[in-house]
Amino acid sequence: MTSKGPRRPNGGFELAEAPSHLIRRCQQYFGDLYAREAGSSELTKQQFTVLAALEGNDGISQTALVETTGIDRSTLAEMVRRMLDKGLVTRERTEEDARANAVAISSAGRKALRVARNATDRAERALLEALPPAERTRFVRSLATIASAAGTLGEEPVAAKPRRKARRRHN
Repeated sequence: MTSKGPRRPNGGFELAEAPSHLIRRCQQYFGDLYAREAGSSELTKQQFTVLAALEGNDGISQTALVETTGIDRSTLAEMVRRMLDKGLVTRERTEEDARANAVAISSAGRKALRVARNATDRAERALLEALPPAERTRFVRSLATIASAAGTLGEEPVAAKPRRKARRRHN
């Protein structure tokens, strides 16, 4: 079986043309931009994502928060615990299901979100400035299309299952 990834004429893999590598590099670049803009902000990029999702959906279940953010359940549960410790969110059992937790943004969380939103806006502008103006909207739409196909906008990502070899039938 051969790889379907970008290849050099001599058969070697070409990182400069590999979408997975380029996406990771863009993510690293955005992380650097965010760190520069956020300075001493108390929020990580993922915490910002959680608070931004909660801002318009206070009191949603952690399951719904997983679906909204695309952050896996175990990571989100740990993040919510740490954000509770920092006073950024509140959490209580839902009336409908005593096993489910409803998460809401606190006033301290709203303040931290405001500060981080300004840093995020500046970092995103700087990221998009690397593109010609005519390509920026198309780039964001393309990313949204890929994210949607991956199940990260509206449902929890599903881990790929290893493919099993077909069993050979002996008649």
